[in-house]
Amino acid sequence: MSQENMSQNTEANEAATPTTGAFTLTKQDNGVAILSMDVPGESMNTLKAEFGDEISAMLDDIEQDNSIKGVVVISGKRNSFVAGADISMLAACKTAEDATTIAAGGQAVFDRIENMKATFVAAIHGPALGGGLELALACHYRVCTDAPSTQVGLPEVQLGLLPGSGGTQRLPRLIGIQQAMKMMLTGSPARAKQAKKYGIVDEVVPESVLLKVAEQFALKRKPEREAPQKGLMNKVLETTGPGRNMMFKKAREATFAKTKGNYPSPGYIIDVIETGINDGMKAGLKAEAEAFGKLVMTPESFQLRQIFFATTEMKKENGVEGVSPTKMKKVGVLGGGLMGGGIAFVTSTKAGVPVRIKDVRAEGIANAMKYSYDILNKKVKKRFIRNSEMQKQLALLTGTLDYSGYKDIDIVVEAVFEDLDLKQKMVADIEENCKETTIFASNTSSIPITQIAEKAARPENVIGLHYFSPVDKMPLAEVIAHDKTSDDVISSTVEFAKKQGKTPVVVKDGAGFYVNRILAPYMNEAANLILDGEPIEHIDKSLVKFGFPVGPVKLLDEVGIDVGTKIIPFLVEAFGERFTAPSAFDKVLSDGRKGKKNKKGFYDYEGKKPGKEVDESIYELLGLSPSSKLSEKEVAERCVLMMLNEAARCLDEGVIRNARDGDIGAIFGIGFPPFLGGPFRYMDTLGIKHVVARLNHYSTAVGDKFAPADVLVKMAESDKSFY
Repeated sequence: MSQENMSQNTEANEAATPTTGAFTLTKQDNGVAILSMDVPGESMNTLKAEFGDEISAMLDDIEQDNSIKGVVVISGKRNSFVAGADISMLAACKTAEDATTIAAGGQAVFDRIENMKATFVAAIHGPALGGGLELALACHYRVCTDAPSTQVGLPEVQLGLLPGSGGTQRLPRLIGIQQAMKMMLTGSPARAKQAKKYGIVDEVVPESVLLKVAEQFALKRKPEREAPQKGLMNKVLETTGPGRNMMFKKAREATFAKTKGNYPSPGYIIDVIETGINDGMKAGLKAEAEAFGKLVMTPESFQLRQIFFATTEMKKENGVEGVSPTKMKKVGVLGGGLMGGGIAFVTSTKAGVPVRIKDVRAEGIANAMKYSYDILNKKVKKRFIRNSEMQKQLALLTGTLDYSGYKDIDIVVEAVFEDLDLKQKMVADIEENCKETTIFASNTSSIPITQIAEKAARPENVIGLHYFSPVDKMPLAEVIAHDKTSDDVISSTVEFAKKQGKTPVVVKDGAGFYVNRILAPYMNEAANLILDGEPIEHIDKSLVKFGFPVGPVKLLDEVGIDVGTKIIPFLVEAFGERFTAPSAFDKVLSDGRKGKKNKKGFYDYEGKKPGKEVDESIYELLGLSPSSKLSEKEVAERCVLMMLNEAARCLDEGVIRNARDGDIGAIFGIGFPPFLGGPFRYMDTLGIKHVVARLNHYSTAVGDKFAPADVLVKMAESDKSFY
């Protein structure tokens, strides 16, 4: 809501109650008071426990003033309603009871709002998430804007928590148990139109009339809402005892199948909703506050909150401290393959910058354009965006077979084949056809940037910008500076990656950079286990149970066996024997197996369940008859220890700047289990002495490749940790 709109609406009204806090109450002649929230010094509103007294005083004032018929709760921030509760306050909780007290305090305030004599209306523009949506749910009506930034949701599960201020009780009663449970278990927000369709908001309006429409609702009587269940089947499931029992049982089964029991919060969410539905609101709120308290103290929530703090911190940092970035106004992408298409998509849709795609074939350009069209068209069909918005975004993409239109480009992202000569030729072409300041960013996954920049006239402009596939979904980007890359280029590239919606991690140049370097020994170990006779599905299941989204063998099929193994020679050349891959990979490749992309890999893509079952002929090819000798725990430990050991070496060699970057890189780049906090936090949890002892055990039992990194041995001796 713009300040201008607010002042227009309040011109003829009484003065606002003076306040130095986060809330201002403005009483108007029309019987509607405006309760505006604007947390000083913050870009977004967050709810803090210390606001309790201030809100209570405002509510006392409203209660004692009979001229107030309705209250509109609105944000004083231009771009958001309330982004949630301030989770940094949870760090001060010493016990589960401390955290339960915080939840109960929030519940009491929102209960009071719900039971006020005046009609309360939440006027939402921008995100209303977590505690922000819980505040809105306690109001009697909700009106939101149709802006693309407006979204409502309860994302607490992503922090290992549950909504603790009444959300688990109010949302199911408002929109039905199944839809509410889905929103809480996934943490996914709903856009304005979806929110209206689900019944979360009563009206969707343009931002210019938000306050006016909210005031009209504030002068209405409180609503008597109908039961939210639509359709006979939903009524049976949600309103009868047996139906509900079956629904909650199925929800638990589906949740456990997804989480493998690694995350406690989804189970608590289901329990607390069930308690409230079966035993009433009061019992539900008590159960919610207690469950919230228990979850705050779990190691899983601790690690997930650390990830949240780390990424928030990283958003505020420049690539090089004290060096401001240059804004990228026009972007070139070399290569119209899958990566090129994905890079062009995030640049045009997220960064909102024009992209010029160059390819040697017209089909390449067409494919890159189609990448964006397919994703946007799906959004139009689901009514997330309008057709006009899709056209606007597609209009930012143009293509060329030569370098026309490249004169004024600020950064060129190169996504051509992994061939050193070709990449060096691209550098020369860009230096010839672009301006002197144009940045050349290579999306190589294996070739050191120093080699790509070797023949450059302006090596200071050459940098690595390594994305992960699929580019539109994977949140990480590695920014790789070689020793001649200028500080300005580093800062500008980091800022550019952020604008594309990525979390960039700055890493030192070298074979495999960081993510692929720690992934390679993990994958190699999985291959060694296959050759030892361990069944492929046993290996993959063991690592999924450990917490990875997919197992290593399945991952190799997904990435492409040819692509996944391409980096190995670079690593062997740089770091020696410990990176040598089993010869099995050569046999698999010479049999024409590239994985999912050519429907021939370790898994079967032709049968009844494509990609779900192992292609048994792989064992014949490798001369194996599989039988499991190791437990799931041993399989996971062997693969993961190889990754941990390499991560420690990377930190010691300065490949990554700090343990935090290493953890975020592993979680966002290869799906290292978030609830374990990343490789470095996980080593701290296990204890460095324990990690070294296990590496020594396998070094004796399996081979030298498990020998612990020097840095770990020294840390164990002096009893140190990474954090």
